Amino acid sequence: MESLIISGGNLEKEFICSYISQHPVEFTIAVDAGMKFFYEEHMIPDYIVGDFDSVEPDILHSFQNLRGKKKPVILQFQPEKDETDTELAIRTAVKQGSDVIHLLGATGSRMDHIMGNFHLLGAAMKQGVDCHMADQHNRIRMICEGMVIKRENQYGKYVSLFPFTPQVKGLTLKGFKYPLHNYTLECYHSLGVSNEIVETQAEISFEEGVLLVIESRD
Repeated sequence: MESLIISGGNLEKEFICSYISQHPVEFTIAVDAGMKFFYEEHMIPDYIVGDFDSVEPDILHSFQNLRGKKKPVILQFQPEKDETDTELAIRTAVKQGSDVIHLLGATGSRMDHIMGNFHLLGAAMKQGVDCHMADQHNRIRMICEGMVIKRENQYGKYVSLFPFTPQVKGLTLKGFKYPLHNYTLECYHSLGVSNEIVETQAEISFEEGVLLVIESRD
């Protein structure tokens, strides 16, 4: 099952509407201020999750007071908690049986939240769930095994690879402008930034470690 989570970061409406049309899902979650997008687009999420400290009260009340068959399940938490609202949403999506999660509204001005959300990609990965974090300029994934990116489906011009473990061993890149063979990619180095796909598809393989894969466009 594929699910959509809209968090309360950068909510560029035109991008989100386009993304949703290209990636139909079976299950939706609004995270706190992410409710605003659903409200303005007259959409009802399956779940609403958060401590609701950043959503406009009128928007929250409108979902709480819905009548009829279609009503969201509302999970409200205390602000003083160990998890971010987005982490609680990912846990909810996994619990409901999602094997692919599209995470939007997870970037913005708060770098601490962005870094936290990178780690949540890993939390989903450890559960065997493929989580795609996207905005109008980037698609970000975390992988513990190889993958293929078809040039026709890439998310912009550039592909950057960052080790999320101290080392990623046996890294081999095929179909890229800058190929590698059996390379050990280490932290604290910018070698993996801004590669480009030059063949019909690019292959990323490695023997050990975890990679953060960022596809970018200007």
